[in-house]
Amino acid sequence: MTGPSRPSATTVISFTFDGKRYSARKGDTLAAALLANGIGLVGRSFKYHRPRGIMTAGVEEPNALVTVGEGGRTEPNTRATDVFVYDGLVANSQNRWPSLSFDFGAIFGLAAPLFSAGFYYKTFFGSAKRWMFYEHFIRKAAGLGNAPTESDPDRFSQRAAFCDVLVVGAGPAGLAAAVDAAETGQRVILVEQDEILGASLIRDPQELDSVWVQNCAERIRAAGGRILTRTTASGYWEHDLVTLTQRLAEPGQVPQNGVAQRLWHVRAGQVLLATGSIERPVAFPNNDRPGVMLSQAVRTYVRRYGVCPGQRVVIATNNDDAYLTAHALQEAGAQIVAILDARPAPAGQDQNLPVFNNAHPLSTKGARHCLKNVSGNVDGVTKSWDADLLAVSGGFTPVVHLHCQAGGTLEWNDAAQAFVPAQSRQNVKTIGGAAVPAPVFNTTPVAPAKMSFVDFQNDVTLADVDLAWTEGYRSVEHLKRYTTLGMATDQGKTSNMGALARLAEKQGVAIPEAGLTTFRPPYTPVTMGLFAGAGAKDAGAHKRRLALYEVHAAKNPIWQPLGYWFRPRAYPMAGETLADAAMREARSVRTSAGLTDVSTLAKFEVGGPDAVALLETICATTVGKLAVGRGRYTFMLREDGFVFDDGTVWRIDENRYLLTSSTGGADRMATHLSYVRNYLHPSWRVSVVNVQEHYAGIAVAGPKAKSAVAKLIGEEPPRHMSTIAAKIAGIPVLVLAASYSGERAFEIYVDARNAQPVWTHCETAVIAEGGCLYGLEAMEFLRIEKGHLVVGGEIDGRTTPQDLALDKMLNKAGGFIGASGLGRSALSEPGRRQLVGLEAIEGSIPEGSMLVTADGKSPEGHVTASAFRIMEGGSIALAHLADGFDRHGEELIATSPTREQRARVRVIAPHFYDSAGERYRD
Repeated sequence: MTGPSRPSATTVISFTFDGKRYSARKGDTLAAALLANGIGLVGRSFKYHRPRGIMTAGVEEPNALVTVGEGGRTEPNTRATDVFVYDGLVANSQNRWPSLSFDFGAIFGLAAPLFSAGFYYKTFFGSAKRWMFYEHFIRKAAGLGNAPTESDPDRFSQRAAFCDVLVVGAGPAGLAAAVDAAETGQRVILVEQDEILGASLIRDPQELDSVWVQNCAERIRAAGGRILTRTTASGYWEHDLVTLTQRLAEPGQVPQNGVAQRLWHVRAGQVLLATGSIERPVAFPNNDRPGVMLSQAVRTYVRRYGVCPGQRVVIATNNDDAYLTAHALQEAGAQIVAILDARPAPAGQDQNLPVFNNAHPLSTKGARHCLKNVSGNVDGVTKSWDADLLAVSGGFTPVVHLHCQAGGTLEWNDAAQAFVPAQSRQNVKTIGGAAVPAPVFNTTPVAPAKMSFVDFQNDVTLADVDLAWTEGYRSVEHLKRYTTLGMATDQGKTSNMGALARLAEKQGVAIPEAGLTTFRPPYTPVTMGLFAGAGAKDAGAHKRRLALYEVHAAKNPIWQPLGYWFRPRAYPMAGETLADAAMREARSVRTSAGLTDVSTLAKFEVGGPDAVALLETICATTVGKLAVGRGRYTFMLREDGFVFDDGTVWRIDENRYLLTSSTGGADRMATHLSYVRNYLHPSWRVSVVNVQEHYAGIAVAGPKAKSAVAKLIGEEPPRHMSTIAAKIAGIPVLVLAASYSGERAFEIYVDARNAQPVWTHCETAVIAEGGCLYGLEAMEFLRIEKGHLVVGGEIDGRTTPQDLALDKMLNKAGGFIGASGLGRSALSEPGRRQLVGLEAIEGSIPEGSMLVTADGKSPEGHVTASAFRIMEGGSIALAHLADGFDRHGEELIATSPTREQRARVRVIAPHFYDSAGERYRD
């Protein structure tokens, strides 16, 4: 299986496959190493468990999926074509039992007529008892590889970067573009998913050689550019944000610095896509047999890896590119026994090769999972050839995934029989082979549809496409879901165009009229750990540090992730549990004073003559009647009338306001404000500035809060829902009198750079009043007892102001976003879930539990948050309950079957503490 150009054994790497040890050369992919060791069978298909071999040489591989690594580093469904062998690599085949060569699951292939497209929609129905029977076997058969059972010992990192030009793909076009951009003074990032640059020049040697590639790389780096290899552009998002997945270690390999992968968030001024094209297979019966490969993949293995996958070769093509493969194979010593060229003569006749025109493959035969014979139709006559390799080329599909994710459109290139990039609403341009694919001869399959595979991983055949069309699934999106076409881990990279062509043929229309499926990120699979990033083991992602982080860290709090932030959950004293510490802190707020950090709240300064107009469009409450120095609670609606956030709005000056909203919704609120300002009302004279991180926020709450703040600012503090400018420790601050705890409370905003001395003075004042610091857990106890709402809990995107008893606060003049949506009759129909309070009659109320009238009944609501009364004791909760306003006094059961917890509860008003609001007023 090796060719004459395979490197000598100067560096031998040892690896195992299915428990047997083999050797490889440095730079081999696992696929190349397996082929070099004479291994043709590497996997089994998903549905029929048919034997499958290596088909491609890139990330589009649908067949050669293996499990790589051991223990927590186990990575299932790894493409053998996209992992480079390292010493000690452990790989195992998957989706087979008891062995790869003898797989009991192959019996499903014999029953293929029973498992045609959509069989599961027609089979697995009936009573619940029947489903329980089906489920056992479905779960046994589900999936390909097995997920690891041990925790991953490695770390994943995330990094942000900015550049003027991002070039995706380091082939000749990408390298040249990167050099040109870098040497004009632009900041350039060049990314390549391979481990080397210019790999296509090894497959297809040109005047541009390895010296040219190296020179390009040196010039890019010399000009200040950055080159990232083993890096895939996995997604293209709004505002030219591209996410990159960088492998710092191969799957299963121990990383040198503990970081296995890095997720890049790159904001680019311009993106150049030099992503090339993917070769298309040819549909005919038994085209999935090991030994059937794509033509360019064969050429790659011969020229780059020195591996010749076969000695007697048949080539099937409808274009000129496959002849390059024929010459490469001849150079490697292989015999070309036939070239089946679908084009009429004289195509290919000047190549001094055994060319048959008007020829198509009909089927293959094999033995012991190896290819033995290829039959074809030549001008209507059936011929056959003994062969151990069939290289096919059905044309080329440009890689347009990122272009489409960027909002780009496609146009049909009839010469190439492919969709090519057209216009885009973002600053992206496609260059190289992806923009101008090679022309091909348009052909349609002449062989029977049965066992003519188009989706190799999910076992979808032309017959399945025909059946779906016959049964009425003629939309391309319906076809995809009914047959599972393109829904495997390769996301249809080699299958979609063949299936679209068949659908168009059945409909009697051109391929563009048949439609196209949606290209969604990621381009290739991304491990879940990478999304979690460096905080994977702490359930976090990006970490934004509070301006007062060092102050908090010195007190050893329990940290809690909240949006992008980590905030103190509690400050336990020696021997205290989280619950003990939180209850002590909450009682301190109820009896004396407490101090907490509220810096993460979203904050926006809105200014200008049209500031009121903007705010009364955003907020569902009135704003214009506020006097200078006054504030109010407010909430915001989506256009459909549902509440999506809440906060406060303060009039700082005649035409200057401060708007606050929830921490977790900060980005959403910033986008919403931008949409209203820039798109709905671009002519308004108003500015909106996001000051979330400009100001640090410090809250002082409790019956002695007023005394503490008075001593801090040296004057009378503002009354409830008022604001004044003052100084603490000589530093200018803005003092807002607002309560989230139900006690007299103040929020102090200060330039984040000067936050530490202000906090220190506040802490001293609070402790002098007998108070303490309190964290998020105590804050949750306080707000539940008071009946205050939280986004994600009570405000869950499904509730209206009426459901939350906020309707009396609505701006009666209307004009706010969502006002029209509130008029829909469905929002006032009986049965809507409404905000209520619950008190436990027996047991503790489980958070998230379902509310039922009796065991076995359907849920009529759920618990959004639960806590214990701070001073009196006893379990209480906030909940959404169908027709809840009319059910006060009713007894229900709060049950959580998964946790085996339940409590008997009574429905009451959602205000358990100071319902008249006397505690926070002077």
